[in-house]
Amino acid sequence: MTRFWQAAPSVGHPLTRIEGLDKVTGRARYAGDVAVPGLAYGAVVPATIPRGRVLNLDVEATLAMPGVLAVVHRDNAPRLTDIGEGTLFLFQGDRVAHWGAPVALVVADTPERAREAAERMRVDYFPEPPDTVFRADHPGLYEPEYVNPRNPTVTGKGDVDAALAGAAVVVDAEYRTPAQHNNAMEPHSATAVRSDGRITLHTSTQYAYGVVPTLSKLFGFAPGTLRVLSEHVGGGFGNKGMPPRPDTVLAVMAATLVGRPVRVTLTRPQLWPLTGYRTPTAQRIRLGADQDGRLVALEHRAALQTSRLHEFTEQAAVYSRPMYGAENMRTSHRVVALDVPTPRWMRAPGEAPGSFALESAMDELAEACGVDPVELRLRNEPAVDPTTGQAFSSRRLADCLRVGASRFGWAGRDPRPAVRRDGRWWRGTGVAGAHYPARAAPTTAHATALPDGSFVVRVAASDIGTGARTVLTQLAADALEVPVDQVRVLIGDSGFGPAMGAGGSMGTASWSWPVVTACRELAGRLAAGEPLPPDGLTSTFDSTAAIGARADYARYAFGAHFAEVAVDVTTGEVRVPRLTGVYAVGRVVNPLTARSQSIGGMTMGLSTALLEESSMDGRFGDWVNHNLADYHVATNADVGEIDVTYVDDPDDELNPSGVKGLGEIGIVGVAAAIANAAWHATGVRQRELPITPARAAR
Repeated sequence: MTRFWQAAPSVGHPLTRIEGLDKVTGRARYAGDVAVPGLAYGAVVPATIPRGRVLNLDVEATLAMPGVLAVVHRDNAPRLTDIGEGTLFLFQGDRVAHWGAPVALVVADTPERAREAAERMRVDYFPEPPDTVFRADHPGLYEPEYVNPRNPTVTGKGDVDAALAGAAVVVDAEYRTPAQHNNAMEPHSATAVRSDGRITLHTSTQYAYGVVPTLSKLFGFAPGTLRVLSEHVGGGFGNKGMPPRPDTVLAVMAATLVGRPVRVTLTRPQLWPLTGYRTPTAQRIRLGADQDGRLVALEHRAALQTSRLHEFTEQAAVYSRPMYGAENMRTSHRVVALDVPTPRWMRAPGEAPGSFALESAMDELAEACGVDPVELRLRNEPAVDPTTGQAFSSRRLADCLRVGASRFGWAGRDPRPAVRRDGRWWRGTGVAGAHYPARAAPTTAHATALPDGSFVVRVAASDIGTGARTVLTQLAADALEVPVDQVRVLIGDSGFGPAMGAGGSMGTASWSWPVVTACRELAGRLAAGEPLPPDGLTSTFDSTAAIGARADYARYAFGAHFAEVAVDVTTGEVRVPRLTGVYAVGRVVNPLTARSQSIGGMTMGLSTALLEESSMDGRFGDWVNHNLADYHVATNADVGEIDVTYVDDPDDELNPSGVKGLGEIGIVGVAAAIANAAWHATGVRQRELPITPARAAR
């Protein structure tokens, strides 16, 4: 067996994506591409009322249509166990929880026949008056037990009201963000194949292993019954995370009923009510400071919506807890349950809308105090986490602000608004800070040395376009001390054992721990001369105990965003010629894929600031712009120059690789930086997103 113990390190170098050629040539197989003999297709029949009961389904007429094999509905669907996840408890009764909820599934021999039959199926309802409109003063607002994922609903210290009453300068404002939808390019698709008492589920998910225990509890499957495969995922942004979405449940149901493989792929409009979205928010920020801009009080209140089907409260006010220091702080959340689909995770849940509110308010405070917005943030740097009192494992926000200001050319900025005119454009600049939690979850990985000199690493990770395969290959190669072309990383298979999904910016931080440890152990065994069996030598590592033994720190990635905005003086059109992002995200394994992730996050932040808004018709509880023609996202024409860089920040307190997540911090704070720049350009404060021409011109 050939060994390369002196191979040059790969970590820190811009390795091209391992699977890149497969993706650009079409060889990469996504969930809806898997070829299965005897495949049938399921199409959802969605509810057309927002609240009420199903009285009758014309099943017989549907079964008589060409190619229709079965109709899955409340009377013949497998009985499910109520696991407290209402979005998956399908066809167990006659209640309609929201517009678009599945009331039946038509199974046919072609996708076209299934869809036609589903669209023509007659459903009779008993409608009830719905409550679908979110507002900040809704009488149904209440304090939930906790907010996503398990954060305290309310935190507080000191006397906020007294401190505000005595403050030299006070900012008190409300900031609003709309509902937004994830809209990954690849739709949700699941193919269930039953064979010999077992089920193989090919699905588009960010959490292959996590699907297994959830569906097993739901259906009552014995251990070892279900295997989940997710080789490639065409984007997720949170709505392909946990819990699994209805397409997976429906595929398993249908395959059970018809006795052959069934694929269920949701249409683009069906993604909107069935796969999650970002809740609208109304956030009140109250800041009190001395005349020099040093905070004495900070309050952040968030009002949000959830559904009657399942409570999910986005943690918008959590953003303020570790960000800036104040002796008196209070954060709180209230939520109202409406007859609408259930909100879920969308890139940087909580931190994205929460940062818009706090970072906009900090800009208003800087204006009121006559202090530069960068300097104001530096003056309010806390020594420890303001809420918990914990020491930070690392905190380089100040460095991000200083480096960003230098790269952007912030020095000498005239703070006065509406003084820079360039032809028909008002021009302005803005800044915002950013943070995102740095976490790791227990994961198991296996590293195998093969007789031909190659190595195989197995971990149930997911690659949602982030380059996970590539960075894990680099980390494994360095741990084994071999070139990357001798290492093959296999992911997306629940059979590889427990593993964190690609979510919460926890993927690489979680997967790298067992991958690196297993590879180092394997390298040591080989170096000690341990014999190599014909089927290979394997080392396995489970990081559960190691994660539990970590020291207690406040762990975050930090960043800073700078934006230049141009506003048309006549039409109010807003453009963003320049964005600069500087991040402290632990050790950067691959500068190429890291930069790609940061650009993607910043672009999504720009899209959030200027374009994205899900519009609901309150009469019906239906999203009226549920397609990519009417729901606007940023494209190449909307994006100007994007500058990305990183400050050195290896964090060995988080994991042995020193990495933190970077997939989500890129969106945090961007909308605020753009809104602050829009004020600087026009003198008009932007406290509501998106910043449309009508709002910008006010």
